[in-house]
Amino acid sequence: MRKLILLFILAALPLTAQQPPSPVMMALFKNEKGFKDPAKNAALQELLAKKPALDIYETAALGTAEALEKMLRADPEALQRPNRFGWTLLHLAARKGVERRFEALVDRLEPGTDRWTVHLKDDEGGTEIAARSVIIATGGLSLPGTGSDGLGFELMRRLGHTLHPPYPALTPLIADPPRHAALAGISLDVTLTAPRLLTTQGGFLFTHRGYSGPAVLDISHLAVRSKMAGGPPQPLLVQWTTDGPDAWDERLRTGAGIVITPLRRSIPERLAEALLTEAAIHPGRPLHQLRREERRRLVDLLTRYPLPWTGDEGYRKAEVTGGGVALSEIDPRTLESRRHPGLFLCGEILDAFGPIGGHNFAWAWATGRAAGRGAAGRIQS
Repeated sequence: MRKLILLFILAALPLTAQQPPSPVMMALFKNEKGFKDPAKNAALQELLAKKPALDIYETAALGTAEALEKMLRADPEALQRPNRFGWTLLHLAARKGVERRFEALVDRLEPGTDRWTVHLKDDEGGTEIAARSVIIATGGLSLPGTGSDGLGFELMRRLGHTLHPPYPALTPLIADPPRHAALAGISLDVTLTAPRLLTTQGGFLFTHRGYSGPAVLDISHLAVRSKMAGGPPQPLLVQWTTDGPDAWDERLRTGAGIVITPLRRSIPERLAEALLTEAAIHPGRPLHQLRREERRRLVDLLTRYPLPWTGDEGYRKAEVTGGGVALSEIDPRTLESRRHPGLFLCGEILDAFGPIGGHNFAWAWATGRAAGRGAAGRIQS
């Protein structure tokens, strides 16, 4: 039995109605037989007889894996247009013999001596598929609107894998009550610190409910995990500019004019006014009249502002899921389970994630490729 089963949720390549496929793509997907062999697809051949101008996606879909590589070289941003790219990939997969099962839910995985049995719940009342290798690429729990429902976690739990508790990561934080709702829409670059744990730098955005932006998302998992642990909330301190305490103290102590002037040169005016309100200092106060205690209070708010978060946006807006299957139970070369030969895991189901900026896509693609190669190597051996 030389069969490989890939369990996944088709979320990475959304084939939405916003970018409808071309007539050529529609003809390719008209039926399963014509999908796998364009030469036997009458509707497609009728279209091609009219010699339409084909774009690079259609050319790749009608061609080979080499044609796909050529398309990506010609259009490096193809991945940012997932609809057309998705149709192309699905067609090339079918040309390689991939079978698609829609409206079918994996009920359980049953390991055997030299094969797996995948039990499906479907319109036929239940189907069993035998396979030498099974790849789990179900994702985690983040962005449930894409279909992520935690199925892979449950399957791995049943099979005895160690599952570190999942949690939303790279997710916006909220404040209840929303103390800074009046600042919604303001964005700036900041330094955000979880004392003794992590410092992030980058964009910070005030929202109607709380705080977002890359700097917040990259540190949000520490806030989420502190709530999960049931202890005190993780302190998060914001430095609103690139200047530290000494620089701000010097500027406020020796500067001329009114106090708001140096602030609004460095940060948005509405934020400057809000910080002065918290410091109980009038924006029009002359700098030379600031008392030492007032200056120190303002410097603290500018360089070590305690972010008043109380919760997070959860999986609904989380970019990725933290937690998952323990990496110690996976062979890092092939992504094969150390507990169950023939079982391969990749992507978000594993207990690993990175900062915002493409690292999690890279992890998904790299582990997916390694798992695919490992699974293929097993069925070929």
